[in-house]
Amino acid sequence: MSERWAVDAVLLDMDGTLLDTERVYFDSLVAALNESGYDDGVVALCRSMVGLPGPACEAILIERYGAGFPLAEVSRAFVVNRDRMFDAALPLKPGTLALLDGLAAADCPTAIVTSSSRRTAERHLALAGIRKRFDTLLTLDDVTHGKPDPELYLKAAAHLGVTPQACVAVEDSNHGVAAAHASGAITLMVPDMAPPTEETRAKCAAVLPDLNAVLTMLQDKASLRGA
Repeated sequence: MSERWAVDAVLLDMDGTLLDTERVYFDSLVAALNESGYDDGVVALCRSMVGLPGPACEAILIERYGAGFPLAEVSRAFVVNRDRMFDAALPLKPGTLALLDGLAAADCPTAIVTSSSRRTAERHLALAGIRKRFDTLLTLDDVTHGKPDPELYLKAAAHLGVTPQACVAVEDSNHGVAAAHASGAITLMVPDMAPPTEETRAKCAAVLPDLNAVLTMLQDKASLRGA
């Protein structure tokens, strides 16, 4: 691609994109299921949930294991496991600070677009030390339909007063890419736990190794002031 992009804003996923949290969620859920006696096919099942909002994951578990699935028990165990891991550390993904610094230097509007609840997003961004970098935070609490539906991205663009087609979206999961692409945004993927499918690759302007590469591509392709 040799053409430049006319970009008015950059929309950023949180879990697995800026914050190294997806592995914590994955390990916490696998452990919670194991503790309740579920082990057959659990790893593959949990991997299929990467990038999905909590209610969608709960629906998948009930569909897989039936109406008798102990959702409340597993949810409690998941939270205990998750919080114990996060108390130890909530690390950023490689290149997060460089990307945010570069976007700030270019005076480029940004927004967080996450499948997490507002409470979780506020807490995790604060723990990671980057909450104050964002004026706009769109969460699962702000929409009727979470990813892979494009509603979050459409609402984020509207909140910033720009068209989705003038936004670059940065995602780490197949479900997230589906949401961003369906909104019309220029979509970049930095894979985290799950590699992109061929369908996902077709929806991306690029699949990149880390957020440093995202910044380099934006500086090369996007007409950002100061970039």
